[in-house]
Amino acid sequence: MTLPTFAEVLDTPGVVEESELRSRFGVMAYHGGGLETMTDVIARAAAERAGASYYGVVHPEGWTVHLPSTRVRPSQSARLRAFVDHVDVVVTVHGFGRRGLFTSLLLGGTNRELAGHVAGHLRTALPAYDIVDDLDRIPTELRGVHPDNPVNVPRGAGVQIELPPRVRGSSPLWWDWHEPIVPHTRSLIDGLARAISSWPLD
Repeated sequence: MTLPTFAEVLDTPGVVEESELRSRFGVMAYHGGGLETMTDVIARAAAERAGASYYGVVHPEGWTVHLPSTRVRPSQSARLRAFVDHVDVVVTVHGFGRRGLFTSLLLGGTNRELAGHVAGHLRTALPAYDIVDDLDRIPTELRGVHPDNPVNVPRGAGVQIELPPRVRGSSPLWWDWHEPIVPHTRSLIDGLARAISSWPLD
């Protein structure tokens, strides 16, 4: 199957592009909505709480086309270009599911100092999870270190966080939970917001 361009995805009915420019710390979730469940909700909430900038793409339910991050190009979106030009560093929120890693949060991206900072806050917020900020422990295709990955485009680059289903509230653990945001997701948002708020921007 030939993948569409990022611009073509954004032009598809039902796809919503979101952007709020606040501080020079950014949070992104461009595989949100029906593609990587809850990633846009988590990114938006953490950004709002910390006064950070936010960029997201919300896909409709049933969406199946997954663009690799290297195809999410600022040259094809004025909003994304304005966002990456505005922020100094960024955290990008993704979802994944892989056997043996259902309680692991993977922190990739090329800003390793920021990765360690975020990891420390997430370990406090989510003690039952394995917060992995050692690149050697992250599968190669989930490391987010390619220079064309939007997480690495801002001046200070950033951190790509891969979230398993459980912490996003979409695993069997939460099937009888009736509120839209489960406790683990709330703790994740709390930890991310604290990490963002305490990161020094020069």
